[in-house]
Amino acid sequence: MELLSVSLGAYYGDFTVAAASENLTASQGRALTVLRRGPAAMRALAETLTCDASNVTGIIDRLEKRGLVRREPSASDRRVKNVVLTAEGERVADTIRARMHATQDGLDGLGDEDRATLYALLERVFVDTERE
Repeated sequence: MELLSVSLGAYYGDFTVAAASENLTASQGRALTVLRRGPAAMRALAETLTCDASNVTGIIDRLEKRGLVRREPSASDRRVKNVVLTAEGERVADTIRARMHATQDGLDGLGDEDRATLYALLERVFVDTERE
């Protein structure tokens, strides 16, 4: 667990610097990264980001002001607002990932087989827990 903690700390440090290069906080950058997977309701976004719904409102307000996201009514429940990345938001999310040099350099040091193994292990540890 200690090595996992150190690894995640290095990743988030790298991520924070990359987000700051786009004049975003780490929380704003994380929101863009989550939304890169697809639109999300505000409540679901708060759960994914593990923060209070009022904090997500502030994060999304600032991202919307910069033209990186937009709110749309849900097709199934018009009381629910979904947050969607704009084309500029997608570009910024991709730029953040591209600027994560320390993380990318570490992953580049792995061969294809090691990368596949790492992916499979992380998926088993973390993705399966999201489905429960």
